Amino acid sequence: MNGTLGTVDKRSLEQLATRFRDAETRTKILRQELAEAIRQASKDGVLQKDVCEVTGYTRQQVRRIVQAEDGGDGDDPDPS
Repeated sequence: MNGTLGTVDKRSLEQLATRFRDAETRTKILRQELAEAIRQASKDGVLQKDVCEVTGYTRQQVRRIVQAEDGGDGDDPDPS
């Protein structure tokens, strides 16, 4: 796709919407996997600043994710 849509009919819109929902699902799964990896890295002694550097997350986001292991819901670093 080059950013310019021609004629859009119901079928093409449906296909695009399906691709979007699939991408959202994959994103959710990857976010959960990354959160688990961040928690494991913390247990393994990886410095928080290194986690932030690699992920692009802030220290606060990383803290929330690591602390979520104690029962909170911190898998989403940007709960808006």
